[in-house]
Amino acid sequence: MADTADTRTPAEIEADIRRRRAVLAETLDEIGVRVHPKTIVDDAKARVVSNVDHTLGRAYVGVNAALSEVKAQFVDEDGAPRLERVVPVAVLLAGVVGLLAMGSRRRRS
Repeated sequence: MADTADTRTPAEIEADIRRRRAVLAETLDEIGVRVHPKTIVDDAKARVVSNVDHTLGRAYVGVNAALSEVKAQFVDEDGAPRLERVVPVAVLLAGVVGLLAMGSRRRRS
């Protein structure tokens, strides 16, 4: 059977115990900070903000892409308006505004 006797000196054992106590105290302090209610709330807030930022970023990219597609329908590559598409839309919008104005006048009378 192998001899398992410790060959360290008492001073070495005491130094090892002091080192382990310091590591343990540091670990316990870290655990205390992690489970503190303020830390938990702050972490939850940070996750929510991150998720909102991510969602808003995706929404911005989606809206920007949609607007670019719409713009491409009404403006050519040089930036000049495509009159064959702009004029019918303008006439339609003018008609809708006119109908709304007439409808609001009838309700007032």
